[in-house]
Amino acid sequence: MRRLPHVNWLRSFEAAARHSSFSAAAEELHLTPAAVSQQIRQLEHHLGIQLFKRLPKGVQLTDIGLAYAIPVRKSFVEMQAATDGLFRVQSKSVVRVRCSISFAALILAPLLRDFALEFPEIDVELSTAVWSDRIDGAGVDLDIRYGEGEWPEQTVHPLPVEGATLVCHPDYAAHFGPEPDQETLDGADIVQVVGSETDWDRLFHHCGIDAPRPPHWMKADSSLIAMQILSAGHGCALISRSFARRALDEGRLVAPFDLDLPMQTNFVLVERDDLRRHRDVRKLIDWLLVQRI
Repeated sequence: MRRLPHVNWLRSFEAAARHSSFSAAAEELHLTPAAVSQQIRQLEHHLGIQLFKRLPKGVQLTDIGLAYAIPVRKSFVEMQAATDGLFRVQSKSVVRVRCSISFAALILAPLLRDFALEFPEIDVELSTAVWSDRIDGAGVDLDIRYGEGEWPEQTVHPLPVEGATLVCHPDYAAHFGPEPDQETLDGADIVQVVGSETDWDRLFHHCGIDAPRPPHWMKADSSLIAMQILSAGHGCALISRSFARRALDEGRLVAPFDLDLPMQTNFVLVERDDLRRHRDVRKLIDWLLVQRI
């Protein structure tokens, strides 16, 4: 494999090819025309082929020079884009938020467009975790968690979501009778969301049914995945109306019964302890706390 030419030779070649002029390339690169000419001669010697025709006025790429200029230029453009994208000085404030995949996809992500329109100077970086119980390091400013307990952080805001209801695909709704009685629910193919098993016991109690819950048909580790399973046309699940709102509004899923099962556990917005004076974090907190979750 041929050793790659020196990057300075390639830079001079790319600029000269773009301008069809050693002098213009030299001005762009803050070199003398003689230095550009020397570097291109070194490149031609290294490659063993002439890249430019030297004309009485200016220069012109040879056929092989033109063919070589295209990938060289593309490489420099890609390197510049990567450098700008990864290492540029941030012109906007960044607030990093972490939450569960269901909360991120079904509640927070659809809201962020409105936040961006109202606060274009703030970049929100959204990440997800299955379970989280503390903020470690500087990678997270705000953490949205599910559960009750003694969180180690000092500042915690409640984010109440709507109660759960039974949801299913419109086609599957035909399996149910007019009321959520024992016969109707015993025959249901339940998609169980991991961590919410007792919701079915509470539903039976809420409906006055004195019987154990039926075995699940399938399990999912999040409401998001459970809803994806239901969207294929089979099964039912207990899902917070906050999570199911868009699917219900759009008719992709339906709630066949007028049920509202209050959440036993709720979501909280947790601040990193050392960010109390961060103005842009406060803006996002204040904005989130007045949204319809």
